[in-house]
Amino acid sequence: MPAFLQWSESAITFDRTDHPDAVPHLGRYPLVVNLIVYPKQLTKVLMDEGSGLNIMYAKTLDKMGVDRTNLYPIRAPFHGVMPSIKVVPLGQIDMPVTFRDQSNYRTETVTFDVVGFLETFHAILGCPCYAKFKAIPNYTYLKLKMSGPRGVITVGTSFRHAYECEVECCGHTTIVVASEELATLRGEVTKEALDVKKLTRSFESVEGSKEVLVDPSNSEAKKVRIGTALSSK
Repeated sequence: MPAFLQWSESAITFDRTDHPDAVPHLGRYPLVVNLIVYPKQLTKVLMDEGSGLNIMYAKTLDKMGVDRTNLYPIRAPFHGVMPSIKVVPLGQIDMPVTFRDQSNYRTETVTFDVVGFLETFHAILGCPCYAKFKAIPNYTYLKLKMSGPRGVITVGTSFRHAYECEVECCGHTTIVVASEELATLRGEVTKEALDVKKLTRSFESVEGSKEVLVDPSNSEAKKVRIGTALSSK
């Protein structure tokens, strides 16, 4: 006998009733939704089914009033959230996540990796969350659907809100890239200074030079090396 998963009994479809009044720049904007997390409402949660993690930003956790001592440790790093940066999470935390519409809601416990860098969104929900809720996105209409106790739950966002989040995300990325370039430049300048210092210390006399006393009247005076073509005076 087949073992059917819970919430698999409802068909989820999209049709013209889901169509907004207009769809500007087809497929360009991110799917950003409002939802409830323990028990605060977050208005900027990115739904990214290409991500293998659920990300919670430390500042969001602080604003929610959740003590960081509730995190449990994790050492596995990951890449891809910030350009060229390997991230080691501050820890993980399990929190209830609720999707709802006007008459229907559903709650599941989601595991978040908590990170401490600059945030654009309040959180990012990836493939693990999609699988747990069996959620189906539509990036044309910027809507997300899943089964609920009273039928299909539909959540979404406006194109204006998605555009504002995208602009903010691009601005934060620019800041991060600029800070990386500055750090690289500082490293190059430091390396160049060390090379010059090393070169100065390892200076060796070339052929055609001679040593002369700085003060000829004092035999213990310091000596300098000059070219043989120059007068000792």
